[in-house]
Parts: sequence; C-alpha cells; structure tokens
Amino acid sequence: MVGAVVVGGSRGIGLAVAELLAAQGVGVVINGRDADAVGEGVRRIGAGAVGFSGSPSDPTIANALIDSCVGEFGRIDALINCAGTAEPAGSSILNVTSDQFRDLLDAHLGTVFETCRAAAPKMVAQGGGAIVNTSSFAFLGDYGGTGYPAGKGAVNGLTLAIAAELKSEGVRANVVCPGAKTRLSTGPDYAAQIADLNRRGLLDDVSMQGALDAAPPEYAAPLYAYLVGDEAKDVTGQIFIAAGGFVGRFARPTPSIIAYRDHHDSPPWSSGELDGFIHR
Repeated sequence: MVGAVVVGGSRGIGLAVAELLAAQGVGVVINGRDADAVGEGVRRIGAGAVGFSGSPSDPTIANALIDSCVGEFGRIDALINCAGTAEPAGSSILNVTSDQFRDLLDAHLGTVFETCRAAAPKMVAQGGGAIVNTSSFAFLGDYGGTGYPAGKGAVNGLTLAIAAELKSEGVRANVVCPGAKTRLSTGPDYAAQIADLNRRGLLDDVSMQGALDAAPPEYAAPLYAYLVGDEAKDVTGQIFIAAGGFVGRFARPTPSIIAYRDHHDSPPWSSGELDGFIHR
C-alpha cells in the first residue's frame, strides 16, 4: 500500500490533503501537536488513516513519525509538510525577541528539516518517493514579519537543494505556496494585520482582498496530491502556488548582468560607477 505522512494533517490544508489522499487509496499518517485534533482527524477520514501526535521539530519524534508510516503501510512514499504557526500580532524587526524568532524558525524550517532528514534515506533505499513542503508568499517579504518569512524562504532553499541532490535517486521534492482560509488566516488580528499592510503600501487592494477572502483548503489540496502522485514523476525542484482557482509557479531566480569588466586588468568598481549602473 502507498504510505504518506502529512505533517500538520489534523487541521486546515493538511487535513484537506490527508482526506484527498485517503480517498485516492493512500494510507495516511496524520500528524499534529494536539492529540485531540489528531484523533478527530483520524475519525473524520476513517479507514486508511492513523494518527501520530507530537512536534516533529524534535528529531526523536520525527524519526518515530516516519517509522510509524513504514510500520503501518510498509513504506514511506510521500512526505507532505503543512504545519505552521503565525507570527505574533504586530511582530516586526523592531520588536521581535530572539526567542520568538527562533521558535518561528523551529516551527517552519526545523520541522521540514527533521522530517526530510528522517524520510529521505528511507525513500532512497526503497527506490523513490516524493516530498512536498509548504512555503508562503511571505518569503518575498511583502507581508513584513521576521521568523515567518525567513523560515519559509529557508524552506524553499532546502527543498530545492534536496531536489537537486536526490533527483538521481528517484526522490523528488517541490514546494507549494498556498492561499487558503485556515485558522492562521482568519480572525480580527489577521484582518487588522492585512489592513495595516495595505495602509503601509506593502499590499495592493487586490492582494488585500484576496488575503481576506481566500478559498477553503480543499482548493489547495489537489496540487499537493498531484505532486506526490505518479503523474508528477518528472516534476521536481519547483515552487508552485495554489490559491483558490489560481495555480501558478515561481520562475527560478537567475542573475541579470548590470555591469562587467575583467578583474585581471581593471580596478574594483568605484561608488560612483556602481551608482550609475544601479540607477540607470
């Protein structure tokens, strides 16, 4: 039986992904930190789903989580990371504490790293597998914040590195930046944050409306399920967008040359020269 682990699978996008995979005949381990929510998710999905509670940012828990999938279904074919936590209301580089920043990195990058570290060797040993990690438009910096955009940007880099390293081993890795209405994107604090970003010019009116009127998680789930399925066997190392009826892809960044001269017979650029190139 095909086996999958969905981290953050007890609520929101993760639960929608777990439900869709189970409906397709995949055996699913749903993971979350709240044991009651995990149990409710398992009951909601029914046959083909088992639960595993705990935070896989802890390496011991991450190892046990992946082992539970192998023990239950005989293999780990798919790892989907959907866990996340919101940045504290009003958080910015002007007031975030070091502890808050580290906690945010741990919740996003730490969880992704530990689960990928635990799952990748088993996928290589069995001849293949698929990893889908969740990022966010926030990695662009448009939403402000600190640990959340930093963590999501790092998730992108780590996932692309995994994809490059394990492509020859039959393991693929991709990123989804979802837009969906979840407990992290609802409520008065969230609405106030979006309105403030619009007021400060960080979000235009269209983006603000989209953030406040996002589609349910069920609209993001199909892209995750596609990326771990056989139809996507040649898709790896990409960053996708799933927001309501919109599916997109971020182009891979490539440098553009704004000036060049041979360092063997030329001095370093002066400040005036650099200013001329950058502002022209």
